[in-house]
Amino acid sequence: MGYAVVVEPSNFQQEVIENSYKKPVVIDFFATWCGPCKLLKPILEKLLQEYDFILATIDIDAHPDLAKQFSVEGVPDVKIAFEGKINQGFVGVVSEAEIKELLKQFNLTSDLEHKLEQMHQSMAEKNVPKAKEILDELFAKYPEHPQLILETVNFLIRLNRLEDADKMLSTIGVEQKEYYAKAQGMKSLIEFKRMASIDGENELEQQFSQGAKYTLCEEYEEALKLFLNIVENNREYKNDGARKAMISIFQILGNTHPLTKRYQQELTMKLY
Repeated sequence: MGYAVVVEPSNFQQEVIENSYKKPVVIDFFATWCGPCKLLKPILEKLLQEYDFILATIDIDAHPDLAKQFSVEGVPDVKIAFEGKINQGFVGVVSEAEIKELLKQFNLTSDLEHKLEQMHQSMAEKNVPKAKEILDELFAKYPEHPQLILETVNFLIRLNRLEDADKMLSTIGVEQKEYYAKAQGMKSLIEFKRMASIDGENELEQQFSQGAKYTLCEEYEEALKLFLNIVENNREYKNDGARKAMISIFQILGNTHPLTKRYQQELTMKLY
């Protein structure tokens, strides 16, 4: 976990340049009147809880010479000091995911993501108590982190604790843009879990149930193939249920996933 420091000309050399040999220093040039700066601030402070870097904040109105020295023309302007060198980061507000990609360039890894990988490994080994222990440890450190909430929901779904999972998802609001769509996709996973428990009395019902099982096992392409076949052969089945199931998988995967792009096109061709 890193820490934040207010920087001015008198401590710039020590807090930014010299400390950058110990760990990366994220320099946030901001202004108190700047709306985008206020939006960026909580994102950087949140990442500070996960990553081991120093957040150095510089008020450009209080210290215009520093702003001029580093060619700051608009705020927020974020730069990264690493091993004594000042590197350009970004200007304006960008997403949390984009900042994480930037941090990776400076050998920074998330403590949260590292522990989640350990949790996934425990689940793969069917060591549920160990997975729960890791999640409990993470919740003590990041009690309201939406990514952790989503991972916990997935854990609860696997344990068939569907009502608990549904309640937890309700804590992610529409204002959390990067996570809300995923949360809606997770709500769909709960429905897939319910669908998978129904064996079905005919071939169509069995195909639908199998598609749900594939989804829960993260065999998304096999699931999409099955649901697409149902759309083609019986669009009205379960009140257009196969098409809705495909859309739910798209939400789980995200708009940029190759399977989403491919099967969105194929679904459109079947429908029109």
